[in-house]
Amino acid sequence: MAVMIEGVSGSGKSDLALRLIDRGASLVSDDQTLVVRSGKILLARAPATIAGRIEVRGLGILAMPHVEDVPVGLLVRVDAAIDRMPERRLRRIAGIDVRQVAIDPFHASAPIKVELALRNPEPLA
Repeated sequence: MAVMIEGVSGSGKSDLALRLIDRGASLVSDDQTLVVRSGKILLARAPATIAGRIEVRGLGILAMPHVEDVPVGLLVRVDAAIDRMPERRLRRIAGIDVRQVAIDPFHASAPIKVELALRNPEPLA
């Protein structure tokens, strides 16, 4: 399942993506993602001009293996101000509701929090 990470420039999106990749995730796209509806799911892919590339602050734009047409499972909004017990949020994209969570990308636990959110779509509280 694809995790779409959104935030302003310099907010830690690519940093979080790199740490997820280090834990076994695959890159779909960096900086811009094309999302298309296919029946009841959304599929994510990179625009051809940036496919297989990621910007790494301090190193530049680097080549990286990537995957295409991955079902979208979660939308992560990077933010330093996180609620302790947030309400469940959904974002409607192309007529499909996608769960949205806010995560501080610079916390050491950020990658596992993303994985937990993806694996647990219905939190207990």
